[in-house]
Amino acid sequence: MTNLEDKDWSRTEGDSWDIVSSVGFTALGVAAARAIENAHAEPLVRDTYAEHFVRAAGEPNLIALLDNPEAQGTNPTTALRQIGLRSKFFDEFFVSATNSGCTQAVILAAGLDVRAHRLPWPEGTKVFELDQPQVLEFKDRVLAEHGATPTSDRREIAVDLRDDWPAALLAAGFDPEAPTAWSAEGLIIYLPSAAQDLLFERVVALSAPGSQIAVEALRGRPDFSKWGEVQKKYADEDHPMSKVDISSLFYDEERADVQEWLAARGWTVQGADALQLAAAYGVEVPELPQEIVELTKQGNYLTAVRPG
Repeated sequence: MTNLEDKDWSRTEGDSWDIVSSVGFTALGVAAARAIENAHAEPLVRDTYAEHFVRAAGEPNLIALLDNPEAQGTNPTTALRQIGLRSKFFDEFFVSATNSGCTQAVILAAGLDVRAHRLPWPEGTKVFELDQPQVLEFKDRVLAEHGATPTSDRREIAVDLRDDWPAALLAAGFDPEAPTAWSAEGLIIYLPSAAQDLLFERVVALSAPGSQIAVEALRGRPDFSKWGEVQKKYADEDHPMSKVDISSLFYDEERADVQEWLAARGWTVQGADALQLAAAYGVEVPELPQEIVELTKQGNYLTAVRPG
């Protein structure tokens, strides 16, 4: 079995990745979590393609997890079902936004997300998926092998979000005069601070009145070393993600608070942490250690609307 501890998880300027390395591996790990959530007695998200991605990638640690989901254990870092909560949050955002006037959707760093195939989009909705070329190539191959048919007008854009992605988006048929539903899920902590600012400046510049955005953001500047310590403290020995310090992939820099940044530019913003999402979705959360509660509250799932 691949020794995940021996892989190089460091980041470099202009780095790229496939689906089993660096940031790409996190997308595969999220797919594994969605596959396990899909098999839950009361799933928060239904994603029948997630397991196909994990098995097609051939990453033995994650395949072993699918074959033995009990290996997740009952530790408090998995008990919250955070990927299920996150997935439901973005699912509901897109359904609401596209049924209230947004005629196109842009999924920034789409990874192995298959919302273009599984959500009930209004007829004619364009869904643009942006990500690294190798990630989209893998994704398209697996979807084709399983005869997947999108429920939207899906358009894939192979581009690095640190490059000139607006030009690629416009070339793919994006209409800057039409209201847009944007998402940034599992993205901004993997961007340098300057790249985060540029990303949202571009989003605002391309957003017509009535546009909406959903973001997985942070409150303040978390102590990523603390994240790593807590991850190791509560990790189940057999869980593959326990062998990777995901925080080593993050850019630990002072950065703008996205909620405050959007509000300062006239967007109407509201946010919630994962515990608040769990309460809203009727998910029973076990008693959690205080240090995990504190880390969880540093996350911010926010939605914002540009007034019309």
